[in-house]
Amino acid sequence: MRTEQPKTIYLSDYKVPAHLVDTVDLRFELFDDGARVHSTLSMRRNPESTEVSAPLVLDGDSLRLERVALDGKELQADAYQDTGDQLVIAKVPDSFQLTVVTWIEPQNNTRLEGLYKSSGMFCTQCEAEGFRCITYFPDRPDVMARYRTRIEADKNSCPVLLSNGNDVDRGDLENGRHFVTWEDPFPKPCYLFALVAGDLVEKQDTFTTCSGRDIALRIYVEPRNASKCEHAMDSLKRSMRWDEEVYGREYDLDIFMIVAVDDFNMGAMENKGLNIFNSSCVLASQETATDLTFQRIEAIVAHEYFHNWSGNRVTCRDWFQLSLKEGFTVFRDSTFSADMGSPTVKRIEDVTLLRTAQFAEDAGPMAHPVRPASYMEISNFYTLTIYEKGAEVVRMIHTLLGPDLFRKGSDLYFERHDGQAVTTDDFVKAMEDASGRDLTQFRLWYEQAGTPVLTVSDDYDAQRGVYRLTIQQSVPDTPGQTNKKPQHIPFALGLLGPDGEALPLSLESSEDIATSPTERVLELTRANHTFEFHGLTQKPVPSLLRDFSAPVRVVYPWTREQLVFLMSHDPDGFNRWDAGQRLAVDVIQSLVDSPDAAEVEPRLIEAYRTLLDNSELDQALVAKMLQLPSEAYLIELAGSPDVAAIHRARELVLNRLATELRDELITCYHRNTRAGTYEVTPESIARRSLRNTALAWLLMIGDDTGRDLAIQQLREADNMTDRMGALRALVNSDYAEERNQALADFYEQFQDDPQVVEQWFSVQSSSDRAGQLPQIQDLLEHAAFDWKNPNKVRSVIGVFAGQNLAAFHNPDGSGYSFLADQVCRLDDSNPQIAARLVTPLTRWKKFAPAYSALMRSALERIRDKAGLSADLYEVVHKSLEA
Repeated sequence: MRTEQPKTIYLSDYKVPAHLVDTVDLRFELFDDGARVHSTLSMRRNPESTEVSAPLVLDGDSLRLERVALDGKELQADAYQDTGDQLVIAKVPDSFQLTVVTWIEPQNNTRLEGLYKSSGMFCTQCEAEGFRCITYFPDRPDVMARYRTRIEADKNSCPVLLSNGNDVDRGDLENGRHFVTWEDPFPKPCYLFALVAGDLVEKQDTFTTCSGRDIALRIYVEPRNASKCEHAMDSLKRSMRWDEEVYGREYDLDIFMIVAVDDFNMGAMENKGLNIFNSSCVLASQETATDLTFQRIEAIVAHEYFHNWSGNRVTCRDWFQLSLKEGFTVFRDSTFSADMGSPTVKRIEDVTLLRTAQFAEDAGPMAHPVRPASYMEISNFYTLTIYEKGAEVVRMIHTLLGPDLFRKGSDLYFERHDGQAVTTDDFVKAMEDASGRDLTQFRLWYEQAGTPVLTVSDDYDAQRGVYRLTIQQSVPDTPGQTNKKPQHIPFALGLLGPDGEALPLSLESSEDIATSPTERVLELTRANHTFEFHGLTQKPVPSLLRDFSAPVRVVYPWTREQLVFLMSHDPDGFNRWDAGQRLAVDVIQSLVDSPDAAEVEPRLIEAYRTLLDNSELDQALVAKMLQLPSEAYLIELAGSPDVAAIHRARELVLNRLATELRDELITCYHRNTRAGTYEVTPESIARRSLRNTALAWLLMIGDDTGRDLAIQQLREADNMTDRMGALRALVNSDYAEERNQALADFYEQFQDDPQVVEQWFSVQSSSDRAGQLPQIQDLLEHAAFDWKNPNKVRSVIGVFAGQNLAAFHNPDGSGYSFLADQVCRLDDSNPQIAARLVTPLTRWKKFAPAYSALMRSALERIRDKAGLSADLYEVVHKSLEA
């Protein structure tokens, strides 16, 4: 059991750095048994610091110090203090040059922070605090410097040597070694430093910027992946053009590089000019990647590229401001993806993640504001709140200001703060100054944790023709925060007449109905608001929070008749989908509350029949509307969820729908079966999604025709989407013999492709048929599973605990005990991954007593582990203390 509590860091304690770094000159000598790092820093005292005689304090982690020199003079041991995590020099001049030489062992670095090896390749991950694992340095984002990096390595094993900036020198050395020197002309924080050295192939392209500059584009991969780069390269070029057209941001270096790495804790990293990607987020081909993977790669490539301005040129002052770069950039990549495909479908996907996972985070023990007030380990705050809710906050500013003023604000932000490390307040201030809007109250979105709840009631005065809407706002208590203030919320709505017509929204009796808009964005700023809409001849059906205009929960007593009506008539595509989700949730919850009931609401069945038969509606939207609410979302909505009951009720509804709609499903399947060239277009993606949804539903009811179609599709598919769709349908069916044969054949065909094997692991781990605990334990023993590879760990352990909820929440607690065992094992090698995997257990208080007691016990066992990491300590202790 850990006895020393990790230190808590507070935003309120922020001080400017006592010393600044102007230039960094690095020399890496890379060997099989380690690496020697020579670091020369040109430093000076910070004129903005009040600590005029402060000692020089540099951060370090797992370093072996070999030499320290000040202004060329080597320091003796009594002139400095090496504590292991800090190098302290008591007396330094106002400006000086510091040289530090360290020895590190990348080949033994299982934490995957700093410099490490993946598949024989040297690579780095320095965000958030990985640079201190390379050399001693003031490892904080507000210390920005210009870097020059020389890399020396064996020419045979590491023919490719890469770092940030532009290649300025290269040559051969003795003993079969060579070097390349890179220079980055732009100041950056050390978390954006990157290095890659290995045996890689290079895929080349060019991009001509809006000013006529030719940019060299390079993607580096292992030779076996050379054929999987085309989609990422095309995505990069689309991103570059979009950022020029929408934000006026032109790329600034002569070269932009991407490297694919198999072993990576995150999705990708926006290092200046040298983005390092998890292989699963950049490699794709028709044969090996699904439609979702193609879309994910496009979004992640865009996200990392957009960081060149929103994160690199303008970065965050401290890690409390993480959402400054991440929230803004997620908003940018989300808008890009919407422009590249279906805006409605993209909005549905974003909100599904938000309501299922981020709302759960807001209601859990690790709840924190978009700008946290404190943390123990910053790696625990790369959260959905920082990223997804942070993006929603930026989206609300965009809604309140409108696109033109928002663009004016972003231009001012980039112009005002280029080359600086700033705060979320600086971002909001730029928006205020550009628009003339007062966003003082809006800043509470950055300061208050929790998901606001809007309780809506209405009445209709037939005599006056007035429809009255009352909205009450509340923000629930969260750890460390109570008695929240009302927030500034943009609330988009419309009203529909009996035939589905959009009604005029006249807020004044004197307003001309003929010119009144049919959609408005109301601005909520108080705990209570009442709005009156005039000139209505009968009570309308409200369409509330259109396009999910704010990250809030809406409570309104919709009837099932109203929801069916909105599914068919609402002109807002998102709300049409949302009405279907609310109807399905209501039906499933009624079956959970009445376990003996077996009848499924006929109106739900008919609504889905109408969807299947409707070939005129956007088929991408139809594909989304046919997906029932997930078990995770149903659990999140429940007060004290009984997981087994929720699983049983959802399965009952799905089986009844598939049974009643069998003929329509078969028709839908064949209607969407077309020969031709594989394309990643919204239309083609929708067609494959509908086809595979129909197939999955048919196999759920044990339909032999569906089984035969799945086997045929698996055998004949020319793309991974259809191949995986058929495999998933078989795996989630009761056709055990066919399931086992399909899994064996699939693995035999793709066993040499790590990314496809990860999909193979996931499809089993997420299935309550193929992924019960004994099968999960077998997967951990499989020859393809690798404890050192985060993707493999996530595809089995993470998917089991996060998606296979009925199996994970087995009433005997075996799933909880299993997760605790794996988290403890991983904590010794990769604390970041361990801390993220433990999340399902942290919500123990939410569940029914029979579940929560066992979940708490599993957490307590983790808490009592000897040598508990700071990462895991923070999550587990906050969870148990909540």
